[in-house]
Amino acid sequence: MSNGGPSSQTILVVGGGISGVSAAIEAAEAGYDVILLESSATLGGRVAQLNRYFPKLCHPTCGLEINYQRIKKARNLRVMTMATVAAVEGGRGDYKVTVRTQPRFVNSKCTACGDCAKVAESEIPNPFNYDMDKVKAAYLPHEMAFPMRYVIDASVAGTPEGQKMKDACKVGAVDLDEKEATFDLNVGAIVWATGWRPYDAKKLTSYHYDTQANVVTNVEMERMASHDGPTHGRIVRPSDGKEAKKVALIQCAGSRDMNHLAYCSRICCLASMKHASYVRQQYADSTVDMYYIDIRAHDKLEAFYRRLKNDPQVNFVKSKPAAIVAGEGDNPVVKGENTITRELYAEPYDLVVLAVGMESSTAGYAPPVKLTQDDYGFIVPEEADEDNGMISCGVASGPLDVSMSVQSATAAALKAIQAVGGRAR
Repeated sequence: MSNGGPSSQTILVVGGGISGVSAAIEAAEAGYDVILLESSATLGGRVAQLNRYFPKLCHPTCGLEINYQRIKKARNLRVMTMATVAAVEGGRGDYKVTVRTQPRFVNSKCTACGDCAKVAESEIPNPFNYDMDKVKAAYLPHEMAFPMRYVIDASVAGTPEGQKMKDACKVGAVDLDEKEATFDLNVGAIVWATGWRPYDAKKLTSYHYDTQANVVTNVEMERMASHDGPTHGRIVRPSDGKEAKKVALIQCAGSRDMNHLAYCSRICCLASMKHASYVRQQYADSTVDMYYIDIRAHDKLEAFYRRLKNDPQVNFVKSKPAAIVAGEGDNPVVKGENTITRELYAEPYDLVVLAVGMESSTAGYAPPVKLTQDDYGFIVPEEADEDNGMISCGVASGPLDVSMSVQSATAAALKAIQAVGGRAR
């Protein structure tokens, strides 16, 4: 600060998922200048990849579109995608932040007409669908992308195929000469909303996720159930595309386990119950077995659990399966012991879904500034850090569901406002 006041009242929000978007909008609507950085090509984060989300089981469009409209109306809020923080210097009220941007190869003239994709020949794994299918090397990240702008993959920049894409664009939006760039910002406070990633199921060696096609994760199940997912909403066996009518849902796959994630991620039980409802809605003759340690359905969402428990074709089995092995016809076989009846089981299924937990995006990664992190990589600023204008929110601060993430983001926006000046202008 200079003369007792901040050099900058601008608030930087790092991360464009539901938490970062919420924090940025709240601060901007309070009258402060806000810059929102997102490392990927579009806002929305993990929430945009859901099929439905609690408490009302809405499609993500329901909540995100409202926020995108608010962003468009907030003239003091600037969004930068494909941008990350490379370095931070200074202190409260006077941070110098170095931002690094990656080339999109498509500028703001893009009308999302798709002419570049029509001439594309190469395909790349589709990150929006967790690489379960492929997209053209010129692609719109997803149907409700914000900004609604195509991306050209770096693998075709500088190639004859890239030139065909440029020639196909009628509005001059393709810029194959775009390079990685860095620039500096002066901001007064920083909100870290860097989000989470699903725990790597390959580390659960006894479940053989990496060798059995019909063992998938909970986030992959969300994409399969979505109309714009790899199976266009059909819940099927990845191995042969047949209907998955006998499904096992494995809770705490890696969570509450000292060998993997020692904590509860809060969202897995309800997410799996949601998946059971997806299966039951698609196939009237389907059966679902849900293997659990404890059921955690908090507050009013317990009613959802009660409704599902009354379904005679949904079975709750108190057990943490010991192994998943390959059976006949690519059917994964779940093995373990029912801890109530003490019976051993070995049950084959069409599809097994692992409820993997939430791992901080900053786990095993050193942010470009000194931040207090817990043993699992979540950013947990001490009081002195928050006084200094460093704040975290959403799953960057610990496992939270969507509604709790938004509440956390609102609190973070208020703390950031207090850090840069105390009163809205």
